[in-house]
Amino acid sequence: MKLSLVALSLAGFAFVAQAQTAAPAAAAPAATAPAPAAAPAAAPAAKDAKPARAPTAQNNRMSECSADFKATGKDGKERQAFMKTCLSAKAADGRKAQNEKMSQCSTEFKATGKEGKERQAFMKTCLKG
Repeated sequence: MKLSLVALSLAGFAFVAQAQTAAPAAAAPAATAPAPAAAPAAAPAAKDAKPARAPTAQNNRMSECSADFKATGKDGKERQAFMKTCLSAKAADGRKAQNEKMSQCSTEFKATGKEGKERQAFMKTCLKG
């Protein structure tokens, strides 16, 4: 029984291998005809094409900092230090704003006199708005 399963599996692999090698041979005559230079390059790109993602906030920050660096006209050696300070400054501003918003919402919750069980729902709605 095991021997027949092994033989069947090997036959299946041989069939798949033969099918894979036969397809490029059939496509070879079409490739010998003169074709535009863009056609072969476009075929792999279409095969491996993935939907483009929307840029994230980090991508946007990096683009802004990179544009700022190009505007300075500095040498590429200084780019890493510039990008580090630029990205950290922009990230810190965002964290500072979030912390201020959380403090404000917490103060508003304390003023309502509600119990701690309701705090999570209150903070969620307050931070969104």
